[in-house]
Amino acid sequence: MKKVVAALLLACACAPAAAPENPDMARLAARADGVTIVRDSWGIPHIYAATDADAVFGMIYAQAEDDFNRIEVNFMNAMGRLAEAEGEDEIWRDLRMKLFIDPDDMRELYAAAEPWLRDLMDAWADGLNYFLLTNPQVRPRAIDRFEPWMALTFSEGSIGGDIERVSLRRLESLYGTPMEVVADAGGPDELHPDLVEPGGSNGFAIAPSNTAGGNALLLINPHTSFYFRHELHVVSDEGLHAYGAVTWGQFFVYQGFNETAGWMHTSTGADAIDEYYYDVEIREDGVFYPYGDEERQMDESVVTVPYRTATGMADREFTVYRSHHGPIVRVDDDGRWIAVKLMEEPLKALTQSYLRTKAANYDEFKQTMQLHTNSSNNTVFADAEGNIAYFHANFIPIRNLDYDWTAPVTGMTPDTEWQGILAVDDSPNALNPPDGWIQNTNNWPYSVTGDTSPRQSDYAPYVDRYGENARGLHALKVLDGASDFTLETLRDAAYDSYLIAFEPMIPALLEAHASSTNGPLKRTTSEAIELLRGWDLRFGVDSVATAVAIFWGRELIDNHADEVSDDSPLLEALANEVSADDQLASLAAALVKLTEDFGDWRQTPWGEINRFQRLTGDIVQPFDDNAPSAPVGFTSARWGSLAAYGQRTFNDTNRIYGTRGNSFVAVVEFGERLRALAITAGGLNSDPASPHFNDQAERYASGDLRDVYFYREDIDAVAERTYHPGQ
Repeated sequence: MKKVVAALLLACACAPAAAPENPDMARLAARADGVTIVRDSWGIPHIYAATDADAVFGMIYAQAEDDFNRIEVNFMNAMGRLAEAEGEDEIWRDLRMKLFIDPDDMRELYAAAEPWLRDLMDAWADGLNYFLLTNPQVRPRAIDRFEPWMALTFSEGSIGGDIERVSLRRLESLYGTPMEVVADAGGPDELHPDLVEPGGSNGFAIAPSNTAGGNALLLINPHTSFYFRHELHVVSDEGLHAYGAVTWGQFFVYQGFNETAGWMHTSTGADAIDEYYYDVEIREDGVFYPYGDEERQMDESVVTVPYRTATGMADREFTVYRSHHGPIVRVDDDGRWIAVKLMEEPLKALTQSYLRTKAANYDEFKQTMQLHTNSSNNTVFADAEGNIAYFHANFIPIRNLDYDWTAPVTGMTPDTEWQGILAVDDSPNALNPPDGWIQNTNNWPYSVTGDTSPRQSDYAPYVDRYGENARGLHALKVLDGASDFTLETLRDAAYDSYLIAFEPMIPALLEAHASSTNGPLKRTTSEAIELLRGWDLRFGVDSVATAVAIFWGRELIDNHADEVSDDSPLLEALANEVSADDQLASLAAALVKLTEDFGDWRQTPWGEINRFQRLTGDIVQPFDDNAPSAPVGFTSARWGSLAAYGQRTFNDTNRIYGTRGNSFVAVVEFGERLRALAITAGGLNSDPASPHFNDQAERYASGDLRDVYFYREDIDAVAERTYHPGQ
C-alpha cells in the first residue's frame, strides 16, 4: 500500500500544474448570462440585455464572432500599433496616429467620462476580453487584452478619419531626415478628382406628404469598402433599440435606425482641417517661432513606435514637435514647418456617436448635434413624427476670410485663429422642405432639397469644398416631381439605372462621328455608334451598350484628362474639348480592349464583365476569373450610378471586380410599426466555411433587398440560434 501511495505522490509531483483560471472568467461569465444573442436566418445578431452596458457587452462579442481580425486591425490602426503586427512598413502610419492619440491622454479622458459612458467602455472591453478567453483558437496579432480607454481611440465611425488625411510620405520626409535640411517631398500622387473612384454615400428622406402610407421614409446607403461594417441589432431595457451598420469594433450603430428615428451619414465637403506654417529657429534649448508680438516654443516629445522584425520586436524613437495649433507634419519648400489643426475631442465624439442612436425624434437628434463632433459627415434624418431633415456637417471652424484657407496659412498671428464653430442653426441645413424630399450624395448642400435648397451665396466658401456631383444630379432627376413613395419604390429609386454622366458625352460622340473626315476610323466605329445612338443611357447586366460606353469613357479619361480645362466637370470637358478624331480613336481602342479580353464585343454584355466575387475573409480580397462570381448591373459612381460599385481589374483578371461602393443598403418606413428592407455585401461572416459568408451575394448584386427582422416575435420565428456569449 505504501508503494501505491508513493507512486501516486510521485505522479502528482511530476504532472504539469493546471493553468490557473483567469481571475476575470467568473465575473465575465456571469455577465454573459444576462445577455442573449439571437442569430436570424441571415446570421444577423440581435442582442438583448437589461442594461445598455450589458447590451454593448453582447454587441461587441457578436462582432468578434463574425470578424475579430477586422476589430483588431481597426484598433491597431487607431492606436498606432499596426507595425507591431505588420512590421517596419507601417512605422509611419503608426507615427501619424501617435501624433494625435496618446494612451495617457485617453486614460485621463476615460477617468473624466460620465459614469454611464465609463460603464459602456468597461462593457466593451469586457466583451472583447471574454471573446478571447472563450475562443482560445483566436490569436490576436498585437492586442491580447483590451482596456476600456481604448474605445476612445476610435470614437467616430467614418471610413476615413481626419487624421488619415495627413500625408505619410511628407511625414516620413520630415521625421526621417534631419530637421534643418529636410525638403517637402510632396504628398500622395495628385490625381484629378474625377480620376479617383468616387467615395461617399447616398441618403434620401421622403416626407409623409410624398409617401403612399403617410409615413416618413429613409434611404441608408453608405459607399465604403466592402465588409467595412457589420450589420446588427441591439436592444436593452434602458431604451436602446438600434439596428444598422456598425464599424467593426465600435459599440454604436453608425448608420441606421431605432424604432422612431433614422440617420444616414454622407461624407461632407465642409472644411474641418487647416494647415499652419511657421518660420522656426532651432536652438540648443528648443525650437521657437514668432506669434504676434511674442515668441513661442514648440512642444517637444519622444514617440516610440514598436515594430515586428524577422527575429522579434524592435523600437524606433522619434523626437516630434507640436505648435499651439497641432503636431508638425511636414516642411514646405521654403523650409517652413507645417502643423495641422483638426478636431480632437474623442470623449465628446464617443458621447455623440452613442447618444444619437437613442434619439427618438428630430428634437432629440438635434440636441446630440450640439456636441459638434461628427466632423466628417453630413446627416440625412427621418422620424416617426413625420420630420425629415438634413444637417450639413457638424464641425465647421469659423475663419477670417481675408486668408486663403485652401492652402496653409500663417500660424504666427492671432488673425488666423479659429473664431468658434459654426452653430447648427447657422449651417445650410434643411427641415421639412415643401417638396417633401431631401437628398445628399456627399455633394454640396445647395441642391439638397432642389429649388428650395440653401443658397450658396449665404455661406463662406469653406462651408463646402465638394460642389455638385453626378450622383447628386441623378438624385434630383429621380426625386423631383415623384410622389406616393413606398419602401419598394424608394428602393427602386436607389437603384435607378440611369447614367447621367453620359448625357453630354454620347451626343458629343455621335456628333464627332458625323463630323469626322477620317473614313477608316468612322467605319471601324460605325456599328458601335449606332448601338450607342439607340442606348437609353441605362445600365443593365444584359446591356452591351453599357459595356461599350464605359470602356470608351475610361479610354477618354486615361488618354485625355490632362488635356482639358478645369473650368467644368471632367466628363463634360472631355465631351466638349476633345477632338472628333480623338473621341473616335478612344472608342476604337475600347472596342479592341473588349475584343481582346472577352471576344466579340457585340456579344459581351456588361454583366459578363462587371462582377461581384468574395473568395476569402481577407481584408484585401483576391480575385479570380475562373472562380464563381455574380453579374452586377450598377456601375462606378463616376458615371452617375446611385448604386455605386467601385471596380477595377486585379492582377491578371479581365473581368472587373468591385471592392467598394454599395456596402450596406436599407430603406426604412417609420409607421406605427417600423418596416425595413436591407442588404449587406456578400454576407455577414468573414469565415468562408460559414453559411453566411456569401449568402447575400446574389441578392446584393441584383439589388434584391431582404426583410429586416426588427421585432422579437419576428426574429424568434426565423432564429437559427439563441445563446449567451461564450456558449
